[in-house]
Amino acid sequence: MRSSVGTRSGLSSAAALIGVAALVVSTVPAAAADPRPGPGQIIPGQRTSTPVLVNGVREKAEAKGSAAGAALRHLADRQSRYRIAQPERDLKLVQSVSNGPSEVVRFQQLHRGVDVLGGQYVVRMENKGGERTVTGASGRYFTGLTVSTEPGVDAKTAIARAVMAVGEQGHELSGTDQGLVVLPRGSGVLTRHVTVRGTDPTARTPVLYEVYIEAQSGYPVLQYSGIRAFGGPGAMEKGRISQDAPRGVVAPSGSGVKLDGTTVELHVDRDEARKEYVLRDRSRSDGRNAKHLVSTWDARGLNVIEVIGGWPPGLKEFGSPTSLFGPAATDTGAVDAHWGAGKVVDYYRQVLGRDGLDGRGGNVNSVVLGDGHYRDAVWDGTKVVYDGGDREHRPFSAGLDVVGQQLTYGVVGTSAGLVPAGQSGALEVAIGDYFGKAVATDAYGIPMDSPDSGLMGATLCRTKSPRECAFRDLGDGRSTSKSFVGVTIETDNGGVHLNSTIFSGALWDIRKDLDHVLADRIVYKALTEYLTPLDGFTEGRNAVLAAARDLKATAGQLRSIERAFNGHGIVQGWELALGVDSDPLLGNVSTDRRSTVGAGGGWWAAATSNEDGSEPYSVWAGRLDGSGEKKLISPNDGRYHVDPVTDGRTVVWKAYRRHFVDILARPLAGGPIRTLYSTAEWNGGISSLRVEGQAVAFALHRYKGGSRVVYLRIGETDPVFVPPGGPGSRWAFTGAPSLSHGRIAFTDCYRTVCQIELLDIASGNRTVLSRSANPQATAVTSRHVYWLDRPDWPSGLTAVRRVNLDGTGGIDISPATGKNALQARYLTASDDAVTVGTEPPAGEVRQETLARLWQFTSDGTRRERVSCNRGEQVLPASVGGRHVVWIDATTGSTGLVTRIRPAGSCG
Repeated sequence: MRSSVGTRSGLSSAAALIGVAALVVSTVPAAAADPRPGPGQIIPGQRTSTPVLVNGVREKAEAKGSAAGAALRHLADRQSRYRIAQPERDLKLVQSVSNGPSEVVRFQQLHRGVDVLGGQYVVRMENKGGERTVTGASGRYFTGLTVSTEPGVDAKTAIARAVMAVGEQGHELSGTDQGLVVLPRGSGVLTRHVTVRGTDPTARTPVLYEVYIEAQSGYPVLQYSGIRAFGGPGAMEKGRISQDAPRGVVAPSGSGVKLDGTTVELHVDRDEARKEYVLRDRSRSDGRNAKHLVSTWDARGLNVIEVIGGWPPGLKEFGSPTSLFGPAATDTGAVDAHWGAGKVVDYYRQVLGRDGLDGRGGNVNSVVLGDGHYRDAVWDGTKVVYDGGDREHRPFSAGLDVVGQQLTYGVVGTSAGLVPAGQSGALEVAIGDYFGKAVATDAYGIPMDSPDSGLMGATLCRTKSPRECAFRDLGDGRSTSKSFVGVTIETDNGGVHLNSTIFSGALWDIRKDLDHVLADRIVYKALTEYLTPLDGFTEGRNAVLAAARDLKATAGQLRSIERAFNGHGIVQGWELALGVDSDPLLGNVSTDRRSTVGAGGGWWAAATSNEDGSEPYSVWAGRLDGSGEKKLISPNDGRYHVDPVTDGRTVVWKAYRRHFVDILARPLAGGPIRTLYSTAEWNGGISSLRVEGQAVAFALHRYKGGSRVVYLRIGETDPVFVPPGGPGSRWAFTGAPSLSHGRIAFTDCYRTVCQIELLDIASGNRTVLSRSANPQATAVTSRHVYWLDRPDWPSGLTAVRRVNLDGTGGIDISPATGKNALQARYLTASDDAVTVGTEPPAGEVRQETLARLWQFTSDGTRRERVSCNRGEQVLPASVGGRHVVWIDATTGSTGLVTRIRPAGSCG
């Protein structure tokens, strides 16, 4: 049975977690760990019977056999504590790591044989003198899963839906089916996991997305970028821990000049087949196999798109005729990349006792490009790719902290496996920054109390000062209460860079207060022995405190750790303290940014799931003044009902069912649901749905092709397709319709020509109103047609333009040039006001550039911020006058909110 939405009407609720945890499993924040040591410490899980943390125990385990077998037996014998009914069936081994007497076993949860996203459980043991003792366990095991694992959608359909979800037309993208995965929302959501790769046709940057398609309806319920970029948008001396290094082979010694002008020794290799020296470091290898290699590869002449996510044929290690690597190796950043990778590998071995990034002596690969088109460094899951720099920026390998951060992603991926989205993604960036900065400060002897000790990427600029150049500062003092930024998953993967310094700042404060080697060991132990894929800030705090106790931290040191987390607002229930300056209408609205909302005639309409997020989305409607009860408009029939619009009399929406997308309609007053249109998967998707009276308009997208504006009348069976005004071809299309007073405004593009047109539904007459360079959206009122236009596409700046209904009187409400120019994405209008939603500039995701709503008078003489909420504001819908509704992510849980009038300047 569907639960009532009455408990979800507020934007902040006990079910509101930040980031990907909110997308995957709705839960209240985990209790903060008690900093005081004590036997048998247990922190219960939320919405599961399995505890998230068991620590401070010493319980005998089977001494004979494998560590994994002993761990499974421990969990089975204590079923009353762990509530894992059949560990041998529902847990599969991910990793078993032994380090001296310590044994850490990590398991992946299965539901009826299918992996559960983020479901991992860790058992920690000691094995001394032939006796094995369990010291603790932690992680996420979801006990409430009951969903069937029989899919209704095949892989071909899932791939097509995933590609369309990442790129509206699917150009230059391809998908690979990765199999079934259960999302742990409530009773579970069965999905097909699809990896989408290719090229962003606008920015010409690589695309690598993980998309989860609900396996019965074919709806994309979760997606995030798998590219881990840095920007996102000397020897260790004091306190070195002695470790037995692999017995290295005698390798040629080379040298090169780093980008800061320093000449450094390089471990190189002589490649007799190529008759040259190459950046291949065998110094940690025993010579019997190809393990423990550190190699730097030459990708000059290749585009970043060809390198990320694959291994181009013919790629070779960077070479030189002599062991002295010259200017080419310097200018591309190859010297810095090779030298830095060696420093990072040695740090992990010497200070933390880790054998390579994967803990098993695996090879470390870095790739340098010859140009600075991408201007970033990226870990793609197997290697780091560094750009070639430009006039302002050196190649990103010039920062040892950048090298350390990127390679730490390899450590995270083979230990905690943090999902790179939302809070877990911010935690991953924070840990990467922490260890990257730890390597750099120790290598260069930077004092921890230096005000610049926490600057990330400060050495990358050619002309700017370190502080001006830095991408992030671990010492910026940000906290959850003052600085947390709620965004949708489309922006910075849910704020992974925007919010990372809240947690990394706490870790950096710990490193300042404690002996830095002890601090590093604590954070490393928390990462490798406690954290699991969906953990957020509160779980990160718990893990660090538990790891500190394991390492015998004193009471004073534990209090210092607790102070650091408290100082950054990482305390129990911190998420519930976030608020907004707007009126909430519906909480926990569909977290997919593409699920739009509607408003009109005094009513709103939005799509949402049940409280735990396990049910398919349904469409609800309510009065904008908050009076009366909300109404369930769509059936609860297993389809995903999304993208509703309303004119105050009728609600129209889309429903996903396996290979089809249906357009449905129902009167607000009640009555039967009508199917207005149905499209097979090969026809692509539907967008820009609009309704007015009996008229319905939308854009129909062809998979890997163009689009057509379509309109119809409720009760009639034959839709009308609006063709391009010029010669038809695959690249000719009509799109972005808006509907008002019996007229449809839309874009019409063919060959190199784009124009704004107006169609009168009653007569069928089309009027060309204006040429447009790159039209993005339209809005029509009783007097005017508005649209967004990007005359200079690379700049991203957008003009808001207006013409009369006959095409005369054209003006720019907001120009595409000047200091007030907007980078706009959304447009909605009434007779009195035009509301524009912006998006962050590509590669410049900062709090001050987040998606905001701006409202203009119809003549453009006045411009105001709709809301001063600090989080992201998207998908506005005009109610009439100056009144708008929108999706707000300030609290981290996307909710439908409203304001009757703009907030003003927000100064």
